[in-house]
Amino acid sequence: MAKYRIAWLPGDGVGKEVMEAARLVLDALKVDAEYIHGDIGWEFWINEGDALPERTLKLLKETDCALFGAITSKPKEEAAKELKPELQGQGYSYFSPIVRLRQVLNLHTNQRPCKAYPGNPLNFKDDIDLVVFRENTEGMYGGVEFFPLPQSVFDALCVHPKMKPFGRAGLENIALSTRIMTRQGCENIVRQAFDFARKFKRKSVTVVDKPNVLRETGGLMIRSARAVAKDYPDIPLYETNIDAQCMWLLKNPYDYDVLVSENMFGDILSDLCAQLVGGLGFACAGNIGDNYAVFEPTHGSAPKYAGMYKVNPIATILSAKMMLDWLGETVKGARMEAAVSAVIADGRVRTYDMGGKATTMEMAQAVVEKL
Repeated sequence: MAKYRIAWLPGDGVGKEVMEAARLVLDALKVDAEYIHGDIGWEFWINEGDALPERTLKLLKETDCALFGAITSKPKEEAAKELKPELQGQGYSYFSPIVRLRQVLNLHTNQRPCKAYPGNPLNFKDDIDLVVFRENTEGMYGGVEFFPLPQSVFDALCVHPKMKPFGRAGLENIALSTRIMTRQGCENIVRQAFDFARKFKRKSVTVVDKPNVLRETGGLMIRSARAVAKDYPDIPLYETNIDAQCMWLLKNPYDYDVLVSENMFGDILSDLCAQLVGGLGFACAGNIGDNYAVFEPTHGSAPKYAGMYKVNPIATILSAKMMLDWLGETVKGARMEAAVSAVIADGRVRTYDMGGKATTMEMAQAVVEKL
């Protein structure tokens, strides 16, 4: 019997290809795992009205962790039009399966390392090494939205004097997305960032929000960060606004180390940080809860490249490295990262985004050979 049971979630588009590449490397490392396929993605939305079927949620609860590829995701109206005819008009509403996964499994911490590997021609600057901690279940991506705005919700919100003028537009013309944050959620994500900084001897933690404008939610995040920081007197806490932080990351990327933020701002920051170190082909992530985790590259399904074995699998391979570390297989994880780093430094095998012609599987095979 295998030591680990890992849910294998390829998704769709190029997700299947990059997962095939990651499996090649995992097998070369002789990871003692059983990989169990799970259904997730666009075809299940079209044919079943659910991009994350209940059978897949059941599977996740019977495994140790999951590795996820990529999925196609479209706005609500477009998604509804692509349902098969017998499902249209039946009340199905598309919701991102990866966001749902994070909420259902309480994968509260999204960790995104962004490292500039030597020799990568796409590095903005060499030696950048940032880690973004993004709250994963609350904030602007919490999913509490309305359109059109119900009268009961409008009436309840009218306790705030700034709400009433919006009613003149007509409730049928108002869309509302909420930014709901809890003290527990804010404190937890900040503590995860500080714990990581202390464990890996990082120089600082920077909390990023916009408390001068988003005074209540942003204010809660900043107050929570200050409270948690008192338990880590050896690690400086810096506070920045999201807009200024994006500018400063381009101007002075070496001034920062661990960044922590709420859901949407963390999403923005992590994509910016990813581009500093080569783009989404190098951007890995872990969705981590108390007892379960899902690891994934942060790129989309790139439908126009599906079936071409063209895209860079390094983000997925590095996500598998994060998975190994989380499972406690840190020696194998270190070997995997060293092999990736060696391939990048060598420069002979490069995918199209790096200016080369190597296929997805040729890149994976090059990593295997470095092992």
